[in-house]
Amino acid sequence: MSHTLQIALREVRMGLRNPWAYSFMALFALFMLSLLLIQSQGYVQGYTGVTGTMLNLIVYLLPLMTLMLGSFSLTGEREDGNWELLSSYPVRTWSWIAGKYGGLAVVLLAIIATGFGLAGVAGWLTGGGFDLQTYGLLLVFAGSLALLFLAVSLVVGTLARNRWQALTMAVAIWFFAVIGWAPLLIAVLGLLPYLWVKPAVTALTLLNPAELTRLFVVVKLGAGSILGPEYYAWVRWIRQPAGTLGFAAVSALWIVLSAGASAWFWERRRSRG
Repeated sequence: MSHTLQIALREVRMGLRNPWAYSFMALFALFMLSLLLIQSQGYVQGYTGVTGTMLNLIVYLLPLMTLMLGSFSLTGEREDGNWELLSSYPVRTWSWIAGKYGGLAVVLLAIIATGFGLAGVAGWLTGGGFDLQTYGLLLVFAGSLALLFLAVSLVVGTLARNRWQALTMAVAIWFFAVIGWAPLLIAVLGLLPYLWVKPAVTALTLLNPAELTRLFVVVKLGAGSILGPEYYAWVRWIRQPAGTLGFAAVSALWIVLSAGASAWFWERRRSRG
């Protein structure tokens, strides 16, 4: 069995014993069930007010949950002395990071699947809920957010010296990417000449995985018109057959670059030690 797979299985076992994981699972499932009950009272396909509310719930909860779980996992290895022990074995740093990412991804996707699964069963029993396409897109949205922010959490866990620093950095990144993104974007765009607005929107959106994923799903749900004229190029691109492949490629690039940066920092620390 390869080192990467061994590390991933160890991470899954630790994640399934982590009380934080079950707390987030219960919270996520509770809100999913609540919103589904609201949706079942007035069944409408596509993008609705409840769909938008669920998108906001996912984008508020999942990135913070992912940043905390991922960064704590890495800083915990350093604080508990496991990294020093692991460094004495012939395990490549990239294999360790890849195993960490794979194991944590399984735990996070299990949390998401549980929340959506309970909501789906409740919707089937009550005869309401979302249509299959909308439900599938929401599931893709949640999974993509988790995988993207898990890659970011690797960098946070690498740079933080302890869990408290990791918590501070995780909350700061979450606030910037989710809560403060809209006012900051408006402020930045207001300082630019008009001809620079659309290119700036494209570049800045690519730098924020939460916004990138939200735009993709909103357009796929058929609500691209609510985004405004600045996002016309995004709407046209995502609606094309290659839009899904393009989004997957950008997401994969985000993950590889973040994981690569994390592995590079750990390797430097390993060579010094």
